[in-house]
Amino acid sequence: MDLNTFLNLLSVIGIIFLLLSTGYLCRRIGVIDDVASKRLSGLIIKLGQPMMIVGALIGKDFSVEALKKGLFFMLIGFLIHPLMAVLALLFGPLYKDEAERKISLFATIFTNCGFIGFPILEAIFPGEGAFIGAFFVIGFHTYVWTLGIAILAKGREDIKLTPKKAIFNLGTVPCVIGLGLYLLKAVVPLPLFVIDFTNHLGNLCLPISVLVTGSLVARQGLGAMLRNPRVYVFNAIKLILMPIAVCLIAKLLTLGLSDSYSVVLFCTIIAALPSGASISMLGELYDIAPEYAAQAVGSTSLLSVATLPLLYFLGDLIARI
Repeated sequence: MDLNTFLNLLSVIGIIFLLLSTGYLCRRIGVIDDVASKRLSGLIIKLGQPMMIVGALIGKDFSVEALKKGLFFMLIGFLIHPLMAVLALLFGPLYKDEAERKISLFATIFTNCGFIGFPILEAIFPGEGAFIGAFFVIGFHTYVWTLGIAILAKGREDIKLTPKKAIFNLGTVPCVIGLGLYLLKAVVPLPLFVIDFTNHLGNLCLPISVLVTGSLVARQGLGAMLRNPRVYVFNAIKLILMPIAVCLIAKLLTLGLSDSYSVVLFCTIIAALPSGASISMLGELYDIAPEYAAQAVGSTSLLSVATLPLLYFLGDLIARI
């Protein structure tokens, strides 16, 4: 294990913990309320996230090798989510309540691979973590609006799968724009101020999204969340069993591959990330166990501060075998 990489990871995790704590305090003293939380979430989803994706793609110098690597990790994004869905379904019977089972399955499959994932990946893969992460999220956003909605729509006539949303959404469209601009860099250099502009807006994602998550924990009540035994069952599956299973499977599938180490470690970290914030919004939108959905997002964000370093250590160990 590279000590500098591990220290970089701890630094990012420390920042996330402090931001969570700050968001919690902001909610308790009234700086962030329900209205502010929704507006900040809208700002990040509609502006920060698209710019973060575009900025991650156009911020790297063009090369055919970098493009091939990006496309390879895009392929991983399309392969890992069905794998995680199969693994999540194996744990499905442990959730007795139907609504909580839907939320748990969704929250186990879809991680926070953008807002929190990009800084974590950049700490582990310096200079290319956010770049390959931007390619990876193409598969993530495609599956959220197909597989994810299919999970939530079970037994509900009012929730419809829409191919349009699977293709055109606030995740895939920025990916296509960013990829187009990245390819354009092969012939026409992009002005530096354009790259800086997208990076400045994209940099809003980590602080604001984690502040909002911290306020979400405060709204649900930290004590109530930590006293819920179902939350611990979910977190054991989401933050420990799932990444270990993904790590072992990735290792088996990449035996003999020259880039096996990077792939195994990447897949392990992706699976070990906390649940995506989208599940709490969808749970509230469709009235599917909204309180449990908020607890799932809040608890995984909080507990991943402790589990991520452990899973990095384990993933690094297995990847080197």
